[in-house]
Amino acid sequence: MSKFMSLVLRHDPGVIGRSLDGGGWMSIENLVAGSAAVGVGLTRETVLAVVENDEKGRYALSEDGLRIKATYGHSIEVDLGLEAIKPPEVLFHGTAVTSLHSIKQAGITRKRRCYVHLSADRATATTVGGRHGRPVILIVRASRMYRAGFRFYHSESGIWLTERVPPEYIDFACLEFPQV
Repeated sequence: MSKFMSLVLRHDPGVIGRSLDGGGWMSIENLVAGSAAVGVGLTRETVLAVVENDEKGRYALSEDGLRIKATYGHSIEVDLGLEAIKPPEVLFHGTAVTSLHSIKQAGITRKRRCYVHLSADRATATTVGGRHGRPVILIVRASRMYRAGFRFYHSESGIWLTERVPPEYIDFACLEFPQV
């Protein structure tokens, strides 16, 4: 159910004939009804269980508990209401070894998403990189980027977001190849 909710709330609410508001919110009632219309048996209780048990903090509920949104990872334009803030000195990006060549050329790009996702710790980056093949951990000189005018956002789930990371801000001399 989490994958289906991710599809709807991050990428394509039209798949259930619904839309998100400008902040990325949808009423749980609409999520449940739209899902039922396409044969997916979401209930309010299922939605709340997915939110509560999601270790990555992908979803947030409104204060009144009536609406839900994805906290990051969108490929559709939404305003998450995040303020640009100063990042830590370094952040980490986990990717597959097979992506290294293109990253050395073009840096880290957002591809189909609205932002590049960065982690504050190596463990999270290793997990992310391992989903794409043999992982490599890149060290991003986030503080240098910030001083150069790049904006960073910190999502509710702890993921750091930026629009792109040019190759000159990646420490290719310190690549890490963790075992997963």
